[in-house]
Amino acid sequence: MDRYLEFILNHYILSLGMAIVTFLLIQEFFDTAFKRFDSISPMLAVQKIDDEKTVVIDVRESPDFILGHIENAINAPFSKLADQLPGLQKYQKNLLLITCQTGTRASAAAKLLTKSGFENVLILTGGMNAWQDEYKLPIKITSKNRVVS
Repeated sequence: MDRYLEFILNHYILSLGMAIVTFLLIQEFFDTAFKRFDSISPMLAVQKIDDEKTVVIDVRESPDFILGHIENAINAPFSKLADQLPGLQKYQKNLLLITCQTGTRASAAAKLLTKSGFENVLILTGGMNAWQDEYKLPIKITSKNRVVS
């Protein structure tokens, strides 16, 4: 045990890095184990949009949204999502499909929405990059965005 303590004291930066990495791995494990939302591929998302009363929420900023988005998507930028939750309450019973550019912000948005009481939340795997580039699915380009009211 003395050798471990000596190692930690002699290599405190390395030991601190190891502690941080261990903490982050444990946090990621618990986030994954207890998340209350799933991911869905763009092809399955098309089926959900066609078959069910699905609401698509795009959490990208307005300039990105205007350049191309899924038909009938609502723009709720992640930076303002917490403020827009009251306007989204009317969709609480609907299936929500959350998308962003790559899927990273969508995951954080899904966490926020599930904590706010939304139960049917899905993330578009790969975001709009996968929707447009990999699957070549159609997008809508507009001069203005559809926001939460």
